[in-house]
Amino acid sequence: MKRIEQLKFNDAGLVPAIIQDYSNKEVLMMAYMNQESLEKTLETKKTWFFSRSRNKLWNKGETSGNYQSVKRIRYDCDMDTLLIEVIPAGNACHTGKKSCFYQELFRDEEEAVVKKDIIKHLDQRIRERKAKTKEGSYTNYLFEKGIDKILKKIAEESGEVIISAKNPDKRECIYEISDLIYHTLVLMAEKNITIDELHEELLNRYNK
Repeated sequence: MKRIEQLKFNDAGLVPAIIQDYSNKEVLMMAYMNQESLEKTLETKKTWFFSRSRNKLWNKGETSGNYQSVKRIRYDCDMDTLLIEVIPAGNACHTGKKSCFYQELFRDEEEAVVKKDIIKHLDQRIRERKAKTKEGSYTNYLFEKGIDKILKKIAEESGEVIISAKNPDKRECIYEISDLIYHTLVLMAEKNITIDELHEELLNRYNK
């Protein structure tokens, strides 16, 4: 593991830190850290930053209560930028928005279409991977390993859902349920079970 001293701070002794939601990977904010604020972040497992305008350290949430519990810290290949995954206790932006990045400059229309029915489109993408291998694809890795590997992952993810459900913060539970749904869709593709067949079975239970 690298030491803090090995990171490449700029001439002002700062390094940019990108804050990302641990559960859904949404980028929440970007701020700067110096060595002291990074050390306090590691010590308290809450994000601390350095304010360039106030020339002092600040703890995210110290006035708003919107603390960020740190789950993982990574750095880039040049060792001059941090990526910090957190479970936020509230909104990241001072405007009251969940993320500071709420204003759009461009949106791919395909993304908007996919978002409207993500399970359907995810199912289609998984079946595309089964039909045609893509190098480095985790989905293809599961298909290559076969049914036993897929079932093992479903068992693991089911356990993670149970554990996360005991946590009062629902974000981690959302993350684990999403993992379970994804691996279930992989199983469905492996067993040639379609979304339509699943719909039919769920309709049978609708009035029960």
